[in-house]
Amino acid sequence: MTTPQTLISAHNISLECHGNPVLDDVSFELKQGEFITLIGPNGAGKSSLIKVMLGLIKADSGSIKRSNNIKLGYTPQSFSPNPFIPISVIDFLNLNQKVVQSFLHETALLTGTEDLLNSPLKSLSGGELQRVLLTRALLSKPNVLILDEPTQNLDVNGQMHLYKLIQDIHQQQGCAVLMVSHDLHRVMKESTQVLCLYHHICCMGQPESIIKDSQFNHLFADQIDELMMTYEHHHNHCHED
Repeated sequence: MTTPQTLISAHNISLECHGNPVLDDVSFELKQGEFITLIGPNGAGKSSLIKVMLGLIKADSGSIKRSNNIKLGYTPQSFSPNPFIPISVIDFLNLNQKVVQSFLHETALLTGTEDLLNSPLKSLSGGELQRVLLTRALLSKPNVLILDEPTQNLDVNGQMHLYKLIQDIHQQQGCAVLMVSHDLHRVMKESTQVLCLYHHICCMGQPESIIKDSQFNHLFADQIDELMMTYEHHHNHCHED
């Protein structure tokens, strides 16, 4: 059996901001086909870790290693189109990259943005914009998809649809996924690994082991009851073929 390739890894990453620790000796790796959910309280350093891994900011110490064949797709935590720049969705998707147009339309169909291509980018709703950002990330044909809170500011229905879309992309295209999320009961059951961050890695492992970890339970005490009910239901009921 072939060992899955490590596509991107963090080694002893530390970062400070104005003398305050943001990341403290963080190490982990994302392998081919994995789905890692990165969780932690607000201000825990999750987005900073993502930006260090992408090379958008430089760590004070430690290193990031990427495989030679890595292709990254990324959606940021927040993105606001400039209301004074009249750009359509399709022009935004083509911006600064060469894309075969048949592949663009195929990807837009996958993400449910085909009908939005001629719309002004600034006119999109929150859910529509997130799907357009995901479409742009997929146009590079990534084998690593990094998503920083992709369902932020979406209603419950929008969250469910976007999570289902991300799950389908992971399963059908086989790309590794690293996703930051607060929505524990919706994403943990789909994850192969969960990484709990609070400046340092508090715990990491498969969901069924993480929900029993004392540090995890301390950090997410207010969500444990709902998470346990959802998670146990997901694993205890039978599926018919």
